[in-house]
Amino acid sequence: MAAGISESEARVMEALWRDSPLSAEQVIAEVAKAQGWTEATVKTLLNRLLRKKAITAKRDGRRYLYRPRLKRPDYVAAESRDLLDRLFGGKLAPLIAHFSERQEISEDEIAELKKLIRGLDDGR
Repeated sequence: MAAGISESEARVMEALWRDSPLSAEQVIAEVAKAQGWTEATVKTLLNRLLRKKAITAKRDGRRYLYRPRLKRPDYVAAESRDLLDRLFGGKLAPLIAHFSERQEISEDEIAELKKLIRGLDDGR
C-alpha cells in the first residue's frame, strides 16, 4: 500500500484520520495556515497521497471528498519499524537506552514500561 509518506503528507493524513471524508477546501482549512502552506501545496500533497494509494477520492458534485485508505495504526507500525531498523538495528532495547541516556524518564513512564514488560512475560 502507501509507501514513503513524507512528514508533510502525514500532516494531511492526520487531518483525514481525525475526520473524513473531507473536501480539499476542508483539508486546506485544517492544515494550511498552521503549516504556512498555500492552497496549491495542500492540493499537491493530496495528489501525492492519491498516487501512493494512501487516500481515496470520490466525486461529490463539483468537488472530491477524500478519505484515508491507509489506516493510522498501519502507518504507525510501519514508521516505528522503519525507525527501529534505520537507527537501532531493528532492536528496541537500544532505543529505550538512548532515551534513558539523553533525557530523564519519568517515574510514570518507568512504571508503564515495567507493566508492558510484565505483560510480555506473562504472554510467553
